Amino acid sequence: MSKNLPVRLTVVRTEPVTPTMVRVVLGGDGFAAFLENDAAMRQRYTDTYVKLVFLADGFDYPDPLDLGIVNATMPREARPVLRTYTVRWVDVQTQELAIDFVVHGDSGVAGPWAARAQPGDVIHVRGPNGGYLPDPTADWHLFVGDEAGLPAIATSLEALPSGSRAFAFIEIDGPADEIALTTAADLDLRWLHRGEAPAGTTTLLDDAVRAFDWPQGRVQAFVHGESALLKSVRPFVMAERGVTRADISVSAYWRRGTTEEGFRVWKSEQTEAVMRPGAP
Repeated sequence: MSKNLPVRLTVVRTEPVTPTMVRVVLGGDGFAAFLENDAAMRQRYTDTYVKLVFLADGFDYPDPLDLGIVNATMPREARPVLRTYTVRWVDVQTQELAIDFVVHGDSGVAGPWAARAQPGDVIHVRGPNGGYLPDPTADWHLFVGDEAGLPAIATSLEALPSGSRAFAFIEIDGPADEIALTTAADLDLRWLHRGEAPAGTTTLLDDAVRAFDWPQGRVQAFVHGESALLKSVRPFVMAERGVTRADISVSAYWRRGTTEEGFRVWKSEQTEAVMRPGAP
């Protein structure tokens, strides 16, 4: 199947990860087509992600699902909602893949779907794609993010080889949201608890990275989470610590005070701005 066509996967089970995170395990007949795409992608990247396709109720869609045909021939209200999520793991033996969702009430599309998902539910998945690969020539690795970035950080840490050195700063609600992280690297892990403060309102990550006793040598940085990190941690790491653009992976997963659709518009505008000549 073409990589551009979403594959149809089925919910196998769901698992609570933390009080605010649920894991949805997917499988079914579409797994073989997904695996074909995934195997090629994982030769290039460790942090891989997919676009989940949420279909509107009350419409008959083409089978196999072709988003080009949908957008060209069906009414605007039938256009699916797409959301991007990290692939937490792929198990070839059981023919399953897992995606972790942050769930905060009924807001948004993907989180509430994950909270209600039951075995047998169907979701279409496009991808995967990727954008990060640990550089074995880096002297050390820096990971910065919140719970939205935690699945990508966890997956990336698992890919680090023995003998590498890593520091991770992760902001979460509290101790109940800490999870076990597996890595062969020498990891210095620092959980930052925001307590009663709403997510996206603290400077915990920025303060921690600035106060950090920066090791010598070349660092490869991974900064993923709420959009404020793009205006705080990213400029500090690049402008004040001299990390080059080639050595930093940075991505905003959400933006406080903005709906999911508003965030998509904002992120598109930010991408266009970064691509302009002379952009920092």
